[in-house]
Amino acid sequence: MRSSRSFSAPLLLLLLTGSALAGQKTKAPSTYDIPLPSRPDFSALEWLIGDWAGHTTDVSTGKETEGIVHLTLSYALEKRFLQVHEEISLPAGKTAPALHETWTGFLSADPSGHGFVLRVFSSTGFMTQYHVTVRDDRASFDPQGGANPPPGFLFRRVIARLGPGFFSESVEVAPPGGAFFPYYSAKLTQVLEQQPSPPQAAAPHSISPAPASQSPHVSP
Repeated sequence: MRSSRSFSAPLLLLLLTGSALAGQKTKAPSTYDIPLPSRPDFSALEWLIGDWAGHTTDVSTGKETEGIVHLTLSYALEKRFLQVHEEISLPAGKTAPALHETWTGFLSADPSGHGFVLRVFSSTGFMTQYHVTVRDDRASFDPQGGANPPPGFLFRRVIARLGPGFFSESVEVAPPGGAFFPYYSAKLTQVLEQQPSPPQAAAPHSISPAPASQSPHVSP
């Protein structure tokens, strides 16, 4: 009797453990479905999408100056963002030293539902944010701080469409405690990709007629 009791308890434990494992094997795996935000509507900015290049212009006369600006806007990440890339080379002026800066930003819909948000990462190390509003053919970029903005300085820009294939860009800066003043302006035209020239048709190969056969010359 003692031996039969000593085996009954371990046997019952094995049966319970086996039934628990069987229940775990038959349990359906959990699935998680994360709802995605709606895709932004960038139709108001379609006229800006593309590759653009130009020179800075004199604020008072509008004449072309030595500064160079290259701006590119393209869709990114399943068209949920617009990638904005700009390269600027400015000569030294009366109020600022020479500058060469490259920056890249991602433009997305503003969570408030009004306008867009542009987050910019610059070769200078600054990280800034802008609120972007679009009215007709005019886009305004107003400063909203950022993770690491220029201390005390504020920058804002306006891009205005002048016609099919070209627009103007105006940038203003406000020093610490000061008012905004013109920093630079530029006129940019769309850079169109050159299409490869069609191969030239080969000239028809002319076949010269065979020389007429001559009768053998026999000497007298």
